[in-house]
Parts: sequence; structure tokens; C-alpha cells
Amino acid sequence: MNDHETWETLAAVHAVGALDGDDLAQFEAHLAEGCERCEAILHESHQALTRVTLAGIPQVPPAEVKAALQTRVGAARQRSRAARRGWLTWAAATAAVVALAVMLASGVVASRYEAKLGQMAREAATEREREAALRAQVAVLELLRDPATRVIELRSPSGAEASARVIWHDKAGGHLLVTNLPAAPAGKAYELWALGGAAPRPAGVFQVDRDGRTAQTVAAGGEPPRGFAVTLEPAAGVPAPTGPIVLASK
Repeated sequence: MNDHETWETLAAVHAVGALDGDDLAQFEAHLAEGCERCEAILHESHQALTRVTLAGIPQVPPAEVKAALQTRVGAARQRSRAARRGWLTWAAATAAVVALAVMLASGVVASRYEAKLGQMAREAATEREREAALRAQVAVLELLRDPATRVIELRSPSGAEASARVIWHDKAGGHLLVTNLPAAPAGKAYELWALGGAAPRPAGVFQVDRDGRTAQTVAAGGEPPRGFAVTLEPAAGVPAPTGPIVLASK
């Protein structure tokens, strides 16, 4: 629990009058410093306590009671009423604590756990990306050990900084490594084409990460390519190129 979570717990206890000693002095000093969060918790707690107290059923004594009996049991009745009021106050305070706990669980605690879960999901996604990149690097190194493997460079026809390499083996296939390529517009994706046959052959649709990078496996098949090109196409990919060429081999 962090420091301010401790103050929030003390605020909930203070709201029902159960804070004393050093805790009370320290909390009031903290409150005097102008903590808006603790002020809000106190306000919400007092409102919950008021609602619970007002919800109680009024206790109405019988309308007809003999005077003599009233005299004899008057003191006892006063003690009984005092005890009942004390019990109702305790019950109201207990209900207020329960209501406050529900409020905190559904608000403060839930939001913190949601934030933590979101952070864990982002960390897990980053870790998966790292693992995928590492596997791609190992696969590329294995492929480069074969003398038959070619490294085919792709450059932007417009002179942009984007570039790519296809580590290619005619039998084993290869890997596409892209750098500095802008993200595709909404509804679009990049498509790789194997060149050298009667017509360009689709070799995979891909997107780049926030740094303009991607690493993708390219399957072998058909006539061995003499080169590769990348075009901008609809997100689902197309059987033949229709969009502008963004990268191409010489």
C-alpha cells in the first residue's frame, strides 16, 4: 500500500468517528495541508452516513400508557431509549463503513487494478514483440549460413529513407526485414511481391510498428524470384498489384 492509500484508509475511519490518538493528529495535519482526495472521501462518507441514518424506521411509543406506569418505568425507558440511540448510531456507522467500502472497491480500487492490468497487458505485448523479433533474428542467422542464400536490397523509388532486405533462399523461403517505413493509412496495408515470373506473385501482407519496422517470414513457392517489390494496397491484400510502389529491388 502506498502512502496516500494509508491516508485514504484513515479518512474512511475518521468519517465514522473511530480515529483517535496519533492517527487522528496525523490525519488532521494531513487534511490541513489541503488534500482534495481525502476531503472528497470525507464528504462522500458523511453523505453515506446521513443516508443510512435517515433510512431508519422511527420508533413511536404506544399512544395510551397509564400515568402511574409511566412514572415507575420512566427512568427505565430513558435508559432504553439512550441504549437504542447508541445502537442505531453504531449500526448507522457500520452501514456507512460498508457503503464506503463498496464505493472505494467500485471506484478507487477498481480503477487502480484496471490501470495495473492495462500496464501488464502492455508489458506482455512488448515481451511478445521482443520474442518474435529474437526468433526472426535466429532464423535469419540460420538461413545466412547457407551459401545459396541471397540478400536482396529494396529501396524507395522516391528516395525516402525507408528500406528493406529480403534474406532469400529459393528452397527454404526467406525473411523480410523493413525499416523506416511510415505506417499505412487506415484501411490500407503493405503487400510484398515476388518478381521474375509472368506476373508479380503475392508474398504477404504486412503492417509496420510505431518505429516503422517489421520482420516477416516469406514462404517459398513458384518460380524463384529475381527480386521483390512492396506496394500500398487494401488491408486485406490483392491478387495483383494496384497501388503505388513504395519499395523495390534493383
